[in-house]
Amino acid sequence: MDMEKKFERLENILHSYESAVVAFSGGVDSTFLAWVCKRVLDSKVLAVTVDSMFIPQSEIREAELLAQKIGLMHRIISIPDFDETVLENPPNRCYLCKRVLFSLLLEVARDSGLCVVLEGSTIDDLKDFRPGLRAIREKAVKSPLLDTGLSKQEIRILSRKFGLPTWDKPPSACLASRIPYNQKITREKLEIIEQAEDYLRKKGFTQCRVRCHLDLARIEVLPEERQKFFSVPFLDELARRFQEFGFRYVTFDLEGYKMGKLNQAVEEEGL
Repeated sequence: MDMEKKFERLENILHSYESAVVAFSGGVDSTFLAWVCKRVLDSKVLAVTVDSMFIPQSEIREAELLAQKIGLMHRIISIPDFDETVLENPPNRCYLCKRVLFSLLLEVARDSGLCVVLEGSTIDDLKDFRPGLRAIREKAVKSPLLDTGLSKQEIRILSRKFGLPTWDKPPSACLASRIPYNQKITREKLEIIEQAEDYLRKKGFTQCRVRCHLDLARIEVLPEERQKFFSVPFLDELARRFQEFGFRYVTFDLEGYKMGKLNQAVEEEGL
């Protein structure tokens, strides 16, 4: 099925829902989904952003501004803390977290008289280790982008066609994904990671991850941006700043950024 027919099918699916809550992170996929929902269902759509310790505050602010820009009804709800089963960071952490998140969104939908909860998974998400997909099925949350077979690249193309500002936004993931499975997640670790990644973005790195291996930082940037690191003054400044943030050791991943890299351990070691 070509991209235009997929888009037409998406609109038909959304028409059938009548009203919806959309899980809205402000990323490429959820923004496109929320925008199409508004186009189809008009005022019967509520975009909801979940604010938790796993989400950078810059992303929450961006989601709020983006919702205003494209005319979405928008609400932010907070998860103050997760329980120990999530913070112990087992390989199914995403499943446990998504169960909490979608339970909250289902409550919002019921309280607001809206028919369904929608989220922005795509066909590409089936190619990686995504335990959160199980929670989506269990909670009967709908994934219309996945149901229509739209890929992330097609969503970027359509977003650009319709003038959405997120069409070229770099992919993002929750801060918990920076910590290897079975290493405990703490608020302090997440704050250090957030500071370190903010620093790198201000230095001009468009896509970066700071993986936290206990007191060691492993920095990933896009392969084409790796050469920016090879300046002695910059390396000295970076090491000093990361140590100020709270890391003892600072390392650079020679391979560069690769989506789902920490998930390789699940496949290779059978975690």
